[in-house]
Amino acid sequence: MKTYYRVLPFVVIINFLCLSLFAQDKIPPYFKVGSTDATLAKTTDAVVAALENNGFEVIGSYNPEGKDGFKVIAYTNTKLQNIVLNAKDRGIMAGILKIGIREKDDLTIISMLNPTYLFYAYLGDDADKYLKELEAVSKDAKNAMKSFGSELTGFGGEEKPDDLKDYHYMAFMPYFDDPVELNKFSSFEEGLKIIRKNLEMKKGNTLKVYELVREDKKMAVFGVGLLDKEEGEAHFLPIIGEDNIAAMPYEIVLMDNEASMLHGKYRFALHWPELSMSQFMKIMSTPGDVEKFLEALTQ
Repeated sequence: MKTYYRVLPFVVIINFLCLSLFAQDKIPPYFKVGSTDATLAKTTDAVVAALENNGFEVIGSYNPEGKDGFKVIAYTNTKLQNIVLNAKDRGIMAGILKIGIREKDDLTIISMLNPTYLFYAYLGDDADKYLKELEAVSKDAKNAMKSFGSELTGFGGEEKPDDLKDYHYMAFMPYFDDPVELNKFSSFEEGLKIIRKNLEMKKGNTLKVYELVREDKKMAVFGVGLLDKEEGEAHFLPIIGEDNIAAMPYEIVLMDNEASMLHGKYRFALHWPELSMSQFMKIMSTPGDVEKFLEALTQ
């Protein structure tokens, strides 16, 4: 018995250190789930069914760049929403997860946005506060994709959790808490009405991919496809990397009476952490272009 009490604290310390080290392992923004020779349409149907059979709700999908060979599926569940709605700032954005599907080299390739990567970036310290619940959601999302691949392979770069909480591309670049204010309304209800109307009209060649609205919390997030051929996805995705299509679509966040978006210099860097400076320079106008499109949807 005495030996037991001497050993127990040591075991506890070792376990704590292991957990701490695990928490600081670098994590990738995406996983390659697998590939198939099935068509994109059949693969999309199968992925949607798998998500729904594992307790998720698919809230939207679209073809980035307007290409038939690309598909993004946005999904969520009540468990995840209830967690992120308790978070500060624009944490509601972490309530939408995404799957990317693309045709390449005669195969249909399935990838997924890494939920844990998104949670640390968008929830900050709240990701640690709700770590157990969030990891359960992440596990469920990965399990839903098991039938499409036996091993999840990370790609697109990697970052430590603490770095994601305070992520920025380089010195003097924007952070998560440096949003772009798009418009202020007289009320949440007015903002909701105006944004929905403009999206229904497909103003600026945009497309509403999804909306997640919680009127009880006066929070909403809209996923917006940017289909302008000159300044939208067809312009910037081929430059920065189409393998990362699960990063799309871009978001408008409505909180109370204020509509905002993440700064492009933050959001593109976060979802393309391997982006070189030369690639970044080639899309110098894109953050401003995105702001122009999304601001118009709030007018």
